[in-house]
Amino acid sequence: MSAARLLIVDDEQSLLDFLSVLCAGEGYEVATATCIREARERLAERTPDLVLCDMLMPDGNGLDLLREIRAVESGPAVIMMTAYTSTRSAIEAMKAGAYDYVPKPFDVDELKVVIHRALEKTRLAEENVYLRRELAERYAFKNIIGRSPRMQTIFGLIERVARTTSTVLIEGESGTGKELIARAIHFSSPRAGERFLSINCGAMPEALLESELFGHERGAFTGAVRDKHGLFQEAHRGTLFLDEIGEMSLPMQVKLLRALQDKTVRRVGGTVEEAVDVRIITATNQELREKIARGEFREDLYYRINVIPVGLPPLRERREDIPLLVGHFLHKNCATLGLKPKKLSAEALSLLEGYTWPGNVRELENLIERAVALSASDVITAVDLPDYLASGSRATAASADLPEEGLDLEAFLDRIRTDLMHQALARTGGVQTQAAELLGMTFRSFRYYARKAGLTGS
Repeated sequence: MSAARLLIVDDEQSLLDFLSVLCAGEGYEVATATCIREARERLAERTPDLVLCDMLMPDGNGLDLLREIRAVESGPAVIMMTAYTSTRSAIEAMKAGAYDYVPKPFDVDELKVVIHRALEKTRLAEENVYLRRELAERYAFKNIIGRSPRMQTIFGLIERVARTTSTVLIEGESGTGKELIARAIHFSSPRAGERFLSINCGAMPEALLESELFGHERGAFTGAVRDKHGLFQEAHRGTLFLDEIGEMSLPMQVKLLRALQDKTVRRVGGTVEEAVDVRIITATNQELREKIARGEFREDLYYRINVIPVGLPPLRERREDIPLLVGHFLHKNCATLGLKPKKLSAEALSLLEGYTWPGNVRELENLIERAVALSASDVITAVDLPDYLASGSRATAASADLPEEGLDLEAFLDRIRTDLMHQALARTGGVQTQAAELLGMTFRSFRYYARKAGLTGS
């Protein structure tokens, strides 16, 4: 790591020499200036990481230089120095954007600490800017892969949605990329500079979920040893993504609805309402209207979160995107593992394009990762793919001739899914996790369809 660069500005040559030796001894690269004009020249030549500037200079006021430096985005931190200490000048310097204010004569150890802290703050700020830019680049719309007409329509909708603050409901099967879409909305929005936080509403008990969302007061329950901010407070001015909102209990739905309506939250065990400014994006793989009909989801909450609906199609309904996704995942996994680029044979690609993909894009990504890791060749062939793809057993399970009078396709597919799930449960002795694995489904997706079809298992 290169040494931090310091610019020291003072018209007293003996002090300038002392500070130069002191800072060089601490491992810093030091430049000096004896007046404001020289300081501007040094700043134009090379931007330092930190400026130590005297308040009173022969050709101007150090505060003027401070304001010039702070007017530049991502400019260096500034520490003001003066022998003329006063509360007023200190306040003026801090208001103008100084990191700190130190009086002469210096306490050398204290000055070292102040310099170190200022540089550390600058480093963290630069890292924060870099990471945010990296995130924004990673989750930009251009990185969401899809050339199918349905995906192109969705991209256009999302780009328009990103410019608003409206609540969004993303619907789609497990593995279709709902969180990826949510992140793209955030990082393309005016809130991109603030935090994006997410939580799976079905992954924790109700009491814990309430604490995670709204925070809690010390002593609110056993184990609450200190006050804690909730995700609503942490995501203030940013975006909060509530995944699997269909799994949220009815009592929690009431509390969430109140927070969305009033734009305030109250910590568990607290009495004070805190105002929050948070954009809410929700997602579900369930049919919320069906849950409303069964009394399992509040209709008023549904309309509150469903301001702008975004429906993601399953992978089987956009097969033309499979070659693009395969190429992306091949490049990604080869780069991660430090391998030479690999390709997919035409036969292998044909198998992937013919498969029904119950686990959607996530299943495809996992399959490519496995193939890249296990294949010894630069070309991945059908032999490197799972047996169920090569045999075509799953892909042909739903094949049928179309009756002359037509058919209800959704009902037909539901019957096939239910039949295969019943067979899988029978084969695994009723163990749903094993049955889900046998069918290439996520456990959550399997459990949902099992409940919908009235299938039993453990």
